[in-house]
Amino acid sequence: MNHLREVVGGVYLVGSPELTFPEDCCVYLLDLGDLILIDTGAGKSVPAILENIASLGLAHKTLAAVVATHCHIDHIGGIPEIRRRTGCQVIAHSLDAEPMEKGNPVKTAADWYGMTFPPTPIDIKLNETRQVLKFEKGEVLCLHTPGHTAGSISIILDREGKRVLFGQDIHGPFSDSFGSDLAAWRKSMAILLGLKADILCEGHFGIIQPEKEVQRYIQDYLDRYKKT
Repeated sequence: MNHLREVVGGVYLVGSPELTFPEDCCVYLLDLGDLILIDTGAGKSVPAILENIASLGLAHKTLAAVVATHCHIDHIGGIPEIRRRTGCQVIAHSLDAEPMEKGNPVKTAADWYGMTFPPTPIDIKLNETRQVLKFEKGEVLCLHTPGHTAGSISIILDREGKRVLFGQDIHGPFSDSFGSDLAAWRKSMAILLGLKADILCEGHFGIIQPEKEVQRYIQDYLDRYKKT
């Protein structure tokens, strides 16, 4: 279902369980003059992700940053190696930066996967409810959307008349060990519904469109967890 492709101008799916490694999340690449990765997968697929970027004809561009949507290892495991290879900055919300910097095996869910995540410094820590990141030829809006983890973020990019929502793991799962908060999650999902995104780039279910399907996807999970 997931395959290497351009989602909308300058937005690419470059990693997923089908594309790269079974334990990977979906990994998205933004071409905003410089390149920005949204999450990195679990770690073993870093060479494949970089090869996929090269196959798009983008190897000559600088990978400026990785934005971590939250601190779970299937999303951040590749960060240390990608930074070593490219020198990119790492951006995360401050509440999820702490377990990444400490290499916390529970908060990063590394213990779930039988893996380890080394203590990894975060270059830019987001602290605001809404925070804009500016790059060479564009910008993205980062929204603090806690629920799955305390420092989960969602990312908005307006491109070619379409609103693209990168909502990694907005479906959960939820666990006390993650610091999940269903009440906070419901508020976060209400905010995302209000964005009326045309395209949802999700963390494990790939690309969902058009707007009515995005709305349906989010609402279905709200209904599922209504009484939890």
